[in-house]
Amino acid sequence: MGNYPIAVALCAVGLLPLAACSSRHEGTPSTPTSSTTDQAETAAPAQTPADGIEVSPGGVTTGVQATPDATESGYGQACLAAKSWFDTRGTEPKPLVEEYLKSVQDPGYTGPGTFGKTWSVLTAGEQSAVIMAANGAADGLCG
Repeated sequence: MGNYPIAVALCAVGLLPLAACSSRHEGTPSTPTSSTTDQAETAAPAQTPADGIEVSPGGVTTGVQATPDATESGYGQACLAAKSWFDTRGTEPKPLVEEYLKSVQDPGYTGPGTFGKTWSVLTAGEQSAVIMAANGAADGLCG
């Protein structure tokens, strides 16, 4: 089962913010007041765009709101590829996640970090899995 516990842990960690968000709305009136409506309208742009793709100011896709889609083996390979990339930098990996994602999103890149495909042909679920693997590697959650 190799990385199954890692994948489950990452999924669980990924769901925590959703649980926190949903619990905030308990006790909210069913008909929004003007102040609630104003807050919702101003908060929406700070959240995920309508297309579900989060892009950094540098033009790097850093989030895809889709269920991660990878086999256990594929996820493990993507996580280890990211870990290897981080290890060659010899510094704290978390600040390098965007740089790593930029490298795998390059049109000329194919490798285990993107399941042997170019970024542009990955499904939204596969892109989400690549991003999850990169973050998992930065958090030290793979091999």
